[in-house]
Amino acid sequence: MGPHPAVAAIRLAVRRVLHDVLVDSPAAPAPAQPSAASPASAAQAPAPRGSAPPEGRPLVLAACSGGADSMALASALAFEAPRLGLRAGGVTVDHGLQPGSDVRAAEVAERMRELGLAPVESIAVSVGRGGGPEAAARDARYAALDIAAERHDAAAVLLGHTRDDQAETVLLGLARGSGTRSLSGMARVSGAGGRYRRPFLQLDRHTVREACLAQSLPVWDDPHNVDPAYTRSRVRHEALPVLEKALGKGVVEALARTAQLSRDDADALDAWALRAEADVLRITPAPAPGAGSGGPDAVELDTVGLHGLPPAVRRRVLRRAAIAAGSPAGSLFARHIEEVDRLITGWRGQRAINLPGRVEVRREGGRLVIRQG
Repeated sequence: MGPHPAVAAIRLAVRRVLHDVLVDSPAAPAPAQPSAASPASAAQAPAPRGSAPPEGRPLVLAACSGGADSMALASALAFEAPRLGLRAGGVTVDHGLQPGSDVRAAEVAERMRELGLAPVESIAVSVGRGGGPEAAARDARYAALDIAAERHDAAAVLLGHTRDDQAETVLLGLARGSGTRSLSGMARVSGAGGRYRRPFLQLDRHTVREACLAQSLPVWDDPHNVDPAYTRSRVRHEALPVLEKALGKGVVEALARTAQLSRDDADALDAWALRAEADVLRITPAPAPGAGSGGPDAVELDTVGLHGLPPAVRRRVLRRAAIAAGSPAGSLFARHIEEVDRLITGWRGQRAINLPGRVEVRREGGRLVIRQG
């Protein structure tokens, strides 16, 4: 008799991603050497006898919080990786935001070791306040995962985001009003070199929880997930249920589908903007010390060429140019780009526009000059 349907679904999703990892990493990396600089919180244990592939094979890590989605992910990875000749490990991140979080992280690490994952690591992080509590926790978590992946020379890190998470992300992007890219949700593959993989974006939250029940996997339900102080929690427990009541079932699937369609559109427009940029952009080096006023390089754009582009493409070029001049991408919003765009489409002799990062945008004749400082 085969596995429970939910277990079969999560294993198939992980197997497909592991096949992609093998295709993307044809050469096995050299095995990571133990280091005296490894953190005291790291915990490792050998995989069960006879199940571990050779040390020289690529390593894939599961990011595991102990919740149903990530425990289902860890179990599927432990089952599928050895069958494909891959090594499988796990990482849990202790955000330190709740009493006893260090104990809970140690328990999650032990559960991953019991599944046969090795290496297993628990990393404690300090969560700042920039961008709000959710964004700060996310930034700290990804920084820790990046460090773990580099330390162990991992070919990929798997994340347990589900279709429900994707729907919530689309709604949050819609609320920000930041355009098509904001509606595209989470990518199946992201991060430097395609490090992060999300096998469960086509599976709902109920399926992964059912898979845990079928395998008797203990799970931890983070109280932050039901705390209305957090925006995503309100979307999950208030906004989505209201939408489903008003519009009927299928809202989550429709939002997830919107994410994929928006991502396809955004990718195409980004590629168009990149080609257009080559025709309208020029970098003017800053004068050498002692040869002028000094300062950073200036980005110059041809206003005539920009005016002839479709608005969606032109605004992408303007955003890329502002970032190239030193404006932080995370602080650069749609309203900033709209103001800059009016220097192209509604020029009436306006004064220069100030952008985040002390970047100034000024129109000088047929040129748009963007310079920091």
